[in-house]
Amino acid sequence: MRWCTIGLVVSIIVSHVTCVRYEPNWASIDSRPLPGWYDDVKLGIFIHWGVFSVPSYSPKLIEEWFWWWWKGKKLQPYIDYMNQNYKPGFTYADFGPQLTAEFFDANHWAEVFKSSGAEYVVFTAKHHEGYTNWPSKYSFNWNSMAVGPHKDIVGELAAAIKMNTSLHFGLYHSLFEWFNPLYLQDKANNFTTSDFVDRKTLPELYELINTYQPEVIWSDGDWEANSSYWKSTEFLAWLYNDSPVKDTVVTNDRWGKDSTCHHGGYLTCQDYYQPGKLQKRKWENAMTIDGHSWGFRRNAKLSDYLSIHTLISTFVETVSCGGNMLMNVGPTKEGFINPIFEERFKQFGEWMEVNSAAIRGTRPWKAQNDTINSNVWYTMKGSDVYAIVLEWPQGDTLTLGSPIPSTSTTINLLGYPDQFQYTTRPSGGIDIKIPPIPANKMPCQWVWSFLLSGLTN
Repeated sequence: MRWCTIGLVVSIIVSHVTCVRYEPNWASIDSRPLPGWYDDVKLGIFIHWGVFSVPSYSPKLIEEWFWWWWKGKKLQPYIDYMNQNYKPGFTYADFGPQLTAEFFDANHWAEVFKSSGAEYVVFTAKHHEGYTNWPSKYSFNWNSMAVGPHKDIVGELAAAIKMNTSLHFGLYHSLFEWFNPLYLQDKANNFTTSDFVDRKTLPELYELINTYQPEVIWSDGDWEANSSYWKSTEFLAWLYNDSPVKDTVVTNDRWGKDSTCHHGGYLTCQDYYQPGKLQKRKWENAMTIDGHSWGFRRNAKLSDYLSIHTLISTFVETVSCGGNMLMNVGPTKEGFINPIFEERFKQFGEWMEVNSAAIRGTRPWKAQNDTINSNVWYTMKGSDVYAIVLEWPQGDTLTLGSPIPSTSTTINLLGYPDQFQYTTRPSGGIDIKIPPIPANKMPCQWVWSFLLSGLTN
């Protein structure tokens, strides 16, 4: 890392600018502070959409890996499905023209995502199949302008998000491609050559950032090679030093099998990452509403979709432990967001309208999970502490073991007008008196936030 100092004297005005330039090594890259907006927003929307959205079929395995299950692993259920439903000789590329996106409306997508209360989105610019959702010069015959929608999906969505909402726009990009000959040749050479990285991966990343200026780069598909093969630190040094989003962009940790959960921006470590305790670095729980898949599955059952209570409870635990949650939706091949996803987003947004003070801009408190009541998780903002209750108390008392009240402590329920009475427990903690509250006076239907002001801890 190089520090540079520039002094400029104009007449009697002195301008002194100090800047940091990051070097292409992990020690320097990891020293970059995470832009503050990311730690404040807490909730993001993940969108998985590509050619895999055409078959839209998977029996309990992630659907977006359809091509790999069929042709890579040669799993019998996928072979049978293709034999029963498609003519002999049908290839994965033949799915491309069927990605019609006739119902794709970027403005509607933006409104749906905004309605959830989320403050950033991450869209799959390219998944492991190699199909790009923008007219990439480096994927000239396998992109959304050449095959399928004949649209710049990334461009339309970026414009809708940036023009019609205050959400931060981000892009997912897979470093590798399952069946790309250049990649397979590098792999056969034990990654001592880098033709695929030099001719495909890096040019795509530079193209995406210079064209669409995303504020999140969500890297994936890194796990077969070290970050040195992917030239990750070289790219990130450019991103942080010289790119058009150098001051606001955030990145994850999936830049090589040596970097995941160790290096980069925030940590993702694994899908559905939920450590259950406070972490030393900022992290993200990337998870999906369909509990079995990121891409849309036509054969999904109602029971496969997480309930709104489960989604909010997962979110609260994540935020309490210092993480963000990236909640995934898989649109159909027509570009349609299934009503069950839209319903979950609307429900989440209704909850956030009441409880956002306990979420946005908060930081972890001294305790995460309550010492007595495992259904309670904590956040804090300034001197205020929020006790977020996953299940409404069955009796007339909510017992908390972690807070220590003072003579000036007050307790309120977000969205409810009256203060709550409490007593100090002899063994520590407090008992909050829960009065009878009619259903039509309850501030929300799921998961409730108590504001504890004036605590001594």
